[in-house]
Amino acid sequence: MAALACAGGVAAESIITMSPATTIAEARLVDIRQLVPDIMEDIKYAGSDNFVGAPVDGYLAPKCFLLRPAAEALARVERDLRPLHRRLQLFDCYRPARASRHFVRWAADPADQHTKAAHYPDIDKRDLMGDYIAPLSGHSRGATVDLTIIQCNENDERCAPLDMGTIFDFFGTRANTDSPLATPAQHANRALLREAMEREGFRNYAMEWWHYSLSPEPTPGVVYNVPVQ
Repeated sequence: MAALACAGGVAAESIITMSPATTIAEARLVDIRQLVPDIMEDIKYAGSDNFVGAPVDGYLAPKCFLLRPAAEALARVERDLRPLHRRLQLFDCYRPARASRHFVRWAADPADQHTKAAHYPDIDKRDLMGDYIAPLSGHSRGATVDLTIIQCNENDERCAPLDMGTIFDFFGTRANTDSPLATPAQHANRALLREAMEREGFRNYAMEWWHYSLSPEPTPGVVYNVPVQ
């Protein structure tokens, strides 16, 4: 395994290793749909509705994989929400290391600004490296998930996302979980998500209301690079 330095908000300046796994099975990653067949997924990096504006390297299918302890904990969150006619909607789960390299290349291209209005209206693209974009991500360790809560009616139909104040992958202080720029209703919705996730051992990244990692992580010193397919 190669030794790597992991930068960014999730695992700043820790030394990790790259797994030699070449397949999902070798990495022991689990498709969340094996545990929750009808979970709602909107895997952003498999398509173009994301801050890069294009499918991201390593995402060959819109699927959510996690290491089994994280997948089982997430399934329990979903189970706990359903009596209240609420459900999770997943934006990202395991992320191949190659995807982070794609993000770094995008951040280094000042000419590509076509997602600025939606994703980083108040930040210069040159300043995204560090707190928002890093050479490696905690997602690549297989126990981090980006998600929101969907509220359905009493028949579990006509479901809609709760208002969290920003879109997923909004780069700016409005996306901070406890941002003073969020309304009381948005704070309440963020608190619902945080409480549901914390009950099953997930911890929030304070800069992003949608970002949660299982604590402790199953393999905190290892990242994976197998494609999502």
